[in-house]
Amino acid sequence: VQLVESGGGSVQAGGSLRLSCAGSGYTSSSNCIGWFRQAPGQERGGVAVIGSDGSTSYADSVKGRFTIFKDSVKNSLKPEDNGLYYCAAAARWCAWDQNCYESWGQGTQVTVSP
Repeated sequence: VQLVESGGGSVQAGGSLRLSCAGSGYTSSSNCIGWFRQAPGQERGGVAVIGSDGSTSYADSVKGRFTIFKDSVKNSLKPEDNGLYYCAAAARWCAWDQNCYESWGQGTQVTVSP
C-alpha cells in the first residue's frame, strides 16, 4: 500500500491543521496506523497510533492536543510541533516500533510560528 499525506502547512501557535493519510485499501487492510514526525536535526519519533478497534496511544508531548482518526490526525499546535509528519500502516499492532510498519508516506511539512 502506498500512502500519501496531505494537510500540512504554516500556522501560528494555537492554530490547527488536519493531516490526512490516504492510500488504496489501507484503512480496510491495516490494523495499525501511526503518525510520526521528524524535526530538523532530530530522529523521527512517534506522535499518535490507532488500532483497528479504535484504541489509541499518544506521545506525552501531544496528549490533549492531538486526536488521531483512522484517516487523519487533528491538532492544536505549538512551535515545538514543527517537523515533517509521516503516516504509516501495518497489518498488525505496531505501536511505536517504526520497523514494524509496512507502508510509509513521503511526509507533509508542518511549520508553527510563535
